Amino acid sequence: MTVIRNANMVKRRTVRVAATNITKKIVKILIREGFIEDVREHREGQKYFLISTSRYRKRKKKAYITTLKRTSKPGLRIYSHFREIPKVLGGMGIVILSTSQGIMTDREARQKKIGGEILCYVW
Repeated sequence: MTVIRNANMVKRRTVRVAATNITKKIVKILIREGFIEDVREHREGQKYFLISTSRYRKRKKKAYITTLKRTSKPGLRIYSHFREIPKVLGGMGIVILSTSQGIMTDREARQKKIGGEILCYVW
């Protein structure tokens, strides 16, 4: 998440992220929600990377991701019941949660009535 946030701040179009199961699922959610345009997997030696292309507005040259805020940290985990999952900008942004049924957005978690660890806010 930090790599994507830093690349967004300096207006880089492509980002190289280490390919783990969690990052693959988070990037898949960002693609589905329309924040990222494209992702491909790249291998260097024994390591795998995800190269993602950020989505920008055509005329204004601004990214669709304006803020990516990490909530839960290793020193302080933040958990939420499905009724208490916060809405970001009145539903304009998304909350990414880690639940017992996998990583999902706030809308999916409310629909399935599952709470979990709040990983980040994206808007």
